[in-house]
Amino acid sequence: MIIRPEQHWFLRLFDWHGSVLSKIVFRLLLNVLMSVTAIISYQWYEQLGIHLTVAPFSLLGIAIAIFLGFRNSASYNRFVEARNLWGTVLIAERTLMRQLKNILPAEHHTHQKIASYLVAFGWSLKHQLRKTDPQADLNRLLPAETVAEILGSAMPTNRILVLVGNELGQLRADGKVSDITYGLMDNKLDELAHVLGGCERLAGTPVPFAYTLILQRTVYLFCSLLPFALVGDLHYMTPFVSVFISYTFLSWDSLAEELEDPFGTAANDLPLNAMCNTIERNLLDMTGQHPLPEPLRPDRYYNLT
Repeated sequence: MIIRPEQHWFLRLFDWHGSVLSKIVFRLLLNVLMSVTAIISYQWYEQLGIHLTVAPFSLLGIAIAIFLGFRNSASYNRFVEARNLWGTVLIAERTLMRQLKNILPAEHHTHQKIASYLVAFGWSLKHQLRKTDPQADLNRLLPAETVAEILGSAMPTNRILVLVGNELGQLRADGKVSDITYGLMDNKLDELAHVLGGCERLAGTPVPFAYTLILQRTVYLFCSLLPFALVGDLHYMTPFVSVFISYTFLSWDSLAEELEDPFGTAANDLPLNAMCNTIERNLLDMTGQHPLPEPLRPDRYYNLT
């Protein structure tokens, strides 16, 4: 995620990092090539009686803009839902730790053990969504035998919730917490399970492929033929106007594709590493485990992963 300090609007026009321009620059160069081709061949295909006007492109452009708006809205809704789910992780885990500390203030070992499980849950979920190996993060948080049990499961992230549930169940069996208190804490595990299922749903259910395909085909065909409709009126100005119009449509399409998977590592995706780091710092501080990990900061290009 790009996190920039406040800057003047004019300087923002020239930002490169975080912009989708880097992804579509070659497509824009192709549009320039098509514009040059239209200028060179204009007299030839006019003699053949081929005459394109901007009228059909105006109608098609309106339709494309509407459908691109729908697609961007759908992709942004996925991004917002993903952010809300990860916000729930922090809230539920902090609440659970607060309940444990208030109800069992002397059980320091239990606090630290459950805090380690909850921190591991966040990192494991991050690795699951990004399809990376969680072993390094789990090894620094949990004992080796526990890591082996988690990684030996078909659903490692869910296994961590099972282990937390076992710890809470043992506290109940030992008579240290009442049934009502146990129910309150178990509700927080239900919230984490809901987050896990919601993230799996977003990661495993993309925007329907046919919807994306028909939009991209239409956009690329529109941008490729647009210079031939503009050249009759604009002549040598055709490349400038055509590229500007194409930039608008292609950038919308590229941004929607990027936001569709909010758990990736692109510039506009969620900073899952920073979120896990925040969760870890919060829970370790609540259980008195110091020193805390350093907070993650944006890199030199203002990108926070």
